[in-house]
Amino acid sequence: MRSRRIAGRISAAMTALLASAALAAVPAGPASAAGTGPYDAEYTTTLRLYDHTIYRPADLPEDEDLPVVVWGNGGCLADGTMFEEFLLEIASHGFLVIANGRPGGSGRTDADMLTEAIDWAVEENDRWFSPYRGHLDTGAIAVMGQSCGGIEAYEASADDRVDTTVLWNSGMLSDLDNWRLRRLHAPIAYFTGGESDIAHANALDDWDRIPSDLPAFLGSLDVGHTGTFGQPDGGEYGRVGALWLKWRLKGDQQARQQFAGPDCGLCSTEWEVRQRNLA
Repeated sequence: MRSRRIAGRISAAMTALLASAALAAVPAGPASAAGTGPYDAEYTTTLRLYDHTIYRPADLPEDEDLPVVVWGNGGCLADGTMFEEFLLEIASHGFLVIANGRPGGSGRTDADMLTEAIDWAVEENDRWFSPYRGHLDTGAIAVMGQSCGGIEAYEASADDRVDTTVLWNSGMLSDLDNWRLRRLHAPIAYFTGGESDIAHANALDDWDRIPSDLPAFLGSLDVGHTGTFGQPDGGEYGRVGALWLKWRLKGDQQARQQFAGPDCGLCSTEWEVRQRNLA
């Protein structure tokens, strides 16, 4: 019975990679996309973190330090603009987002690249003559990823500096790796595309295995494995993702109301919701 479940999940993983590759073929949003938040957002690169793409407010705010979000792409693909619309939306709400891969890049990524991005942000916030010096809140860090990138996020979440983990259309692929779930120490959110999302069952299985005292949220919207990432500003995923990060990394209590309690904002919508330890 156990072997059949593992085999089935591995088969689902292969399908997930194919679906993520198809998502990569969707044209990216227009270069002028800036998100709906209070800051006009852009993406850029740096030789100091060559294999990544950095999403940020075009003008770094003087009155707010930016929490840091690191991102793993679906398929573990090294294209830093694969989720451009979604990541610009997150950045426009006052976050520094670092995606694995250069703009339009190719090849594969791994979890170490997420940790490398965190290390870079911490160093840049302190480095003399860095444009980010004193502009980052390196005490507020999230790791996120879609599909295969979510597995990378799981691995990187063992880092003590991580303050929240967010998985999009993702879940552990094999029971042999469930030990990673026991290392989770920060609040976690799962967002899936409903029963038609091939990772939905994996996320539900993980939900039952994560530490019982961990603050956790699971939201399911019937949009399939590729979600709403390719819609303007990342669609509903962009809206909800920004809200979760504003709550967990900025302490925004209005954003909290969307996720916590029996009358949460998402509870009365098309989202199917599970909550744990969010009071």
